[in-house]
This record gives sequence, C-alpha cells and structure tokens, in this order.
Amino acid sequence: MTHILHRQIHHALPVAVKAEGLLITDRDGREYIDASGGAAVSCLGHGHPEVLAAMKAQIDTVAYAHTSFFTTEVAEALADQLVRTAPPGTSHAYFVSGGSEAVEAALKMARQYCVETGQPQRRHFIARRQSYHGNTLGALAVGGNEWRRRQFAPLLIDVTHVSPCYEYRGRAPGETAEAYGQRLVAELSDAIDRLGGEHVIAFVAETVGGATAGAITPVPGYLKGVRELCTRHGILLILDEVMCGMGRCGTLHACTAEGVVPDLLVIAKGLGGGYQPIGAVLAQDHVVQAFARGSGMFQHGHTYLGHPVACAAALAVQRVLERDGLVARVARLGDALRTRLTAAFGTHPHVGDIRGRGLFQAIELVADRADKTPFDPARKLHARIKAQAMARGLMTYPMGGAVDGARGDHVLLAPPFIATDADLDRIVERLAEAVDAALAAH
Repeated sequence: MTHILHRQIHHALPVAVKAEGLLITDRDGREYIDASGGAAVSCLGHGHPEVLAAMKAQIDTVAYAHTSFFTTEVAEALADQLVRTAPPGTSHAYFVSGGSEAVEAALKMARQYCVETGQPQRRHFIARRQSYHGNTLGALAVGGNEWRRRQFAPLLIDVTHVSPCYEYRGRAPGETAEAYGQRLVAELSDAIDRLGGEHVIAFVAETVGGATAGAITPVPGYLKGVRELCTRHGILLILDEVMCGMGRCGTLHACTAEGVVPDLLVIAKGLGGGYQPIGAVLAQDHVVQAFARGSGMFQHGHTYLGHPVACAAALAVQRVLERDGLVARVARLGDALRTRLTAAFGTHPHVGDIRGRGLFQAIELVADRADKTPFDPARKLHARIKAQAMARGLMTYPMGGAVDGARGDHVLLAPPFIATDADLDRIVERLAEAVDAALAAH
C-alpha cells in the first residue's frame, strides 16, 4: 500500500535503491540501463562524485536564501557560466525549479516586454501542434500535446497553433527539405497576418521536438526563416530547449547548429543533470534593458528561485561538461548511436523513421512502412515497448499520439553523455528485443 499519488494509480513501480553511472538498481537487485536519462535529464549519469561534493559543500555554507533578500555567490557564478557560453547577446539568466516553470517565466517575460516597450495590445502566442512545453497551465496552452491538454482545455489561454516541422510526416513527395521549411514559414506568416502582427507577443517552439513527436529536427533554413519573420513583425522568438539543449544534441545549445539566436532561450533538464530541480530562461540584453528602463523589475517569482544547492549542482555539471569535452563527445556518440539504430531498424518492417541529433534520437513505429500507416492507438504499442524494455533492464521514453495526438508510436532515447560504445550496443540490442516482443504480443 502506497500513500503516494503516483502517475498511474494501478501500476506498481519498482523501488530504486541505488544509482551509479548509467545504471539504476531496484530493491530486488535488478539493474536497469538508463537509456533515456530519465526524461532526457541525466546527462552525467548518476552519482557523479564532483557534483555530489559541490552540493554537500553548498549545504554546509548556505543551503537556502530567499531571492527577495539575498543573492548567493553560487547563483552568480552559475549565471556567469551560462551567459558566457550562451548565444550572442544573452545578458542574464533567470533561475527556476524546472522546465515547466521556465516556460511559464518566458511567457510572462515576453508579455511584460511588450508592456514595457509600449505595446500592450500584443496578447497572442503562436506555437506548434505536436509540441510539448510542460504541464503547468501556460505551458500546456502553448503546447500541442492533445492528450495532456484535453481535459484542461477550459482553463487554458487561447493559443494559435501551426504545423510542426515534422519532415517524415509533413514533407510532400517531390518537395525538397528546404521548400518544405519555407512552406511552414509561409504558414506561420499567414497565421501572423490573421492575428495581426502588431497583436502577437511571441512564437514558441522546441528547437528539436521532444516528448510528443520524438526528436524531430528542423529542416535546413526553417528556423532562420522563422527568426527573420519574427524580427520583421517585432515578435519575440522563444525557443524551448528544456529537453534538447545543454549538450544533448551535440552543441551546448541546439539553436547554435541552426545559426539562430532566440530572444528567450528556455533550458532545464541537462542544466542540472537531475541532481537538483533547476531550470532557467536565458534572456537577450534588449529584453532585460526594456525592464531596466521601465518598471525596473520582472513581475514574477517563486519561493525556490535560484536555490543555492540547485545552482551548485548545475554549476558543477556545467563545469564537468566543459572541462571533459562531453558536448563534442555527444556529437561523436550520436553518430555511433545512429549507426547502431540503422543497423537494427533500418529495414525493420514496422520502423518507419529513425531521427534525431546527438544523444537525442527516436524511432517511429508504423503498421505499414510503405504508406506510413500508424498502429491502432488501442493497441498502446508504445506502452508495450516500455514494459518489454523494463523487463529487459532498459529504460526508454516511448510515447503515443506522435502523428496527431491520438495515433502514432515512437520511442525516444537520450542516454547520459558518459555512455560508451559498449553501452550503446547493449541499449540498441535490448531495444530491438523489446520492440519485437511488443509487436508479437496481441
């Protein structure tokens, strides 16, 4: 009997008692390879001694100080680190306790920017279908995960959603990737025109799509076209890199590979590697200066902003990533992971697409590879694959509804950056077994 209200009330969970490197061990002594980093969180794996030491040292000095009274040396040092390594023009970091909170803060920051700059008429957000931006109400509103949105829809602000950059499903036969991207930019332009460009606050997008659609990467030129369109209309660009950022895709920030600088960049997960809850918004100087010239404040806050122990953990994680060259390592390991996934699933009759970047890759399952027909949602293939993988000591991140919120199954992989080639061998081997076992079950 448990008194925890678990995510699934009727599902019994194993009890984790030890975690080290890529492995989590349950109470019965069974080991699980963390091939998804939890939810693309554990970039350094579990139990990294330097991170643990930094947390303990911080607890011994200042464990908590409310940010309405104090700043702390460790929070200032983390902000310095993040701004130094951020896209050009980034001047400040705003610390929160996770990805959903960071998205909420970015939405409020964007709206306040409009007010501070004498544009209070701007009230609309535009985002994309099949996106995921978090589970708080503002994040759900801009998000396009229909399953999560459905029952809470009456509580959500009205947001305009346009097509995702989902090349496997969206690019027409004979259409080049570049032409597909420009078609999506034109769709966004039409949405802006309908709302009136002077009434739009921001466009919100994941640089590389995460949980809902499974590691969908932007086609060449798409995000540059979006950036130019937003600039033309005075609309802020908010890029959500909660899942795909902080090295996960082989560059510290995924938008760097696209040659695009957002006005607000949202990060979390790999920021602290799971050692403490932390997220952040990285703001361009022109946004912060609008606040400084106006009200002199950001009208927002939470109790645990800039928590010293969380900042200590994140600072240690980021210093290890930089010192050990782990982001470059992710790029190499990403190629190795793709090679293994292609060998295992490239001709599989029920794997339609293998996609992603760095150590953020996914396979999409299809009933018919030729016409890309998804499996019947009632089959819950993604859940079956998760169960079969866990039975084989493998943690993955499957999801249903990839195509339209109801149909479509994919499995996301996001192993820690410390994985070895041998680890990748075991991950793909066990995943292949799990997929075939799930497909064989009726």
